[in-house]
Amino acid sequence: MSLNPRTLLTEEEYLAIERQAEFRSEFYGGEMFGMAGASRRHNRIVTNLVTALDNQMRERPCNVYSTDLRVKIPITGLFTYPDVLVTCGEERFVDEKQDVLLNPLLIVEVLSDSTEAYDRGKKFKHYQSISSMSVYILVAQNAPGVEQYVRQEDGKLWTYSGKHEIGEIIRIEAIDCELKLEDVYAKAE
Repeated sequence: MSLNPRTLLTEEEYLAIERQAEFRSEFYGGEMFGMAGASRRHNRIVTNLVTALDNQMRERPCNVYSTDLRVKIPITGLFTYPDVLVTCGEERFVDEKQDVLLNPLLIVEVLSDSTEAYDRGKKFKHYQSISSMSVYILVAQNAPGVEQYVRQEDGKLWTYSGKHEIGEIIRIEAIDCELKLEDVYAKAE
């Protein structure tokens, strides 16, 4: 008796399927992984983050995107959907459809019970291999908390800073912005 080997998809096959799909999936190692929907609180926090960052960068050559723009990690081959991402300068895409970004500067993930370990662990490892990325921010959903990881000049080390009180502010030097925790969590009760 032989087992049927699993058929792995190519990146091109994944993109053809994903661009027609009604739901989002990550892609890694030839396999698609469906993504769960987000809670109201999660969506509110993402909206607040996009608003806060975009308002501070309107006059700069930077863009803020949320949830529906895919990122491909060239070295590892992971295709994923960050909750929020920022680009500055020329954006590079996989193809002319401009729906798969290659060079984010900053990525934000809003943590949930089901994704927290992945966002802190394997996904962060993937993100670290993006040469253009210099800031990774994790935002707690169930209590105030914003954690920032900043790539150091050697390209290997990342430094940590965190804020966990509503009155606090986290400064993002790479894009000359700040996030007030009271803004991040506004209407997210």
